[in-house]
Amino acid sequence: MAVYLCHEQPDLYEFEAEVVEARPGAVLLSRSAFHPGGGGQVADIGVIEHRGGTVRVDGVSVEEGRHWHLLDDPTALLEGAVAVTVDREHRHRVAQLHTGTHLLNALVFERFSGALVTGAQIGSDGTARMDFDLPEVANDELRSLEPALNDLIRAGLEVRAVYVPASEAVTTPGLVRSLSVAPPPTPDGMLRVIDVAGVDRQACGGTHLTNTAQSAPLALTKVENKGRRNRRVRLRLLSDQPA
Repeated sequence: MAVYLCHEQPDLYEFEAEVVEARPGAVLLSRSAFHPGGGGQVADIGVIEHRGGTVRVDGVSVEEGRHWHLLDDPTALLEGAVAVTVDREHRHRVAQLHTGTHLLNALVFERFSGALVTGAQIGSDGTARMDFDLPEVANDELRSLEPALNDLIRAGLEVRAVYVPASEAVTTPGLVRSLSVAPPPTPDGMLRVIDVAGVDRQACGGTHLTNTAQSAPLALTKVENKGRRNRRVRLRLLSDQPA
C-alpha cells in the first residue's frame, strides 16, 4: 500500500511541481497530490497550468510504479515548472461515496455474520456499487439497511486514518474485508486503516471524509443478484454537500 501525498496532506488541492518526464498527452510530476485511484475508486482529476496554457487532468495511469497524469489534450507536451489544482468537488464527491460504502460494509458485516466484499466501484458521477458474498440473504433485507446507513451519516462520526502493523490483519477479524484481495502493506510493513468511530475499522488506501456528517444522504437504488453468491448493492448520493 503506497502512502500518497493526498494521504499525508488531505487538504492540499493546489501545489507547484516540475515536469520530470512527458509524452504527448501525459506527464510525470516531481510531486503530486492526486489520488491515482485503485481498489474500485476512480482517480482524482484537475488542471495543470504550464507555460503554454492550461490542460485538464482526466485521470492517472500507474505504470511500473510511476504516476502518469493523463491530459485531455492528447497532443500536449509539457515541460518546466507547472501549477497544479486538484478538483475539490470531484474529490469530495468520491470521498462521500467511499466513506458511505464503509458504513454500508459495517452494517452488512455486523448483521450478516461477517459477510465479505467481493467487489466495489466508486464513480465520479455520484454513484457506487458494492458486491457482497451473501448467497442466503434476500435482496429486500439489504434494501432495508438504507435508514440505518443514513442514521450513521447524520450521527457525525469522526473518520480518521491510522497506520497499524500489517500483522494485525491476521489477528484482527474484519480489518481486511475483501474475499479475495488484501491491500499490500507500506514499504515499512504497515497498513493504512480507516477508522469510523465506534462503527468500522478496516484497511483502505482511498480518500475519505473526516466526519460522516460531511456527506449527503445516500439512497440504495438497487439490489440485484450477480451470480449464485453475489448480491450487488447500488448507491447514489442524493445531493452533494459542499466541500
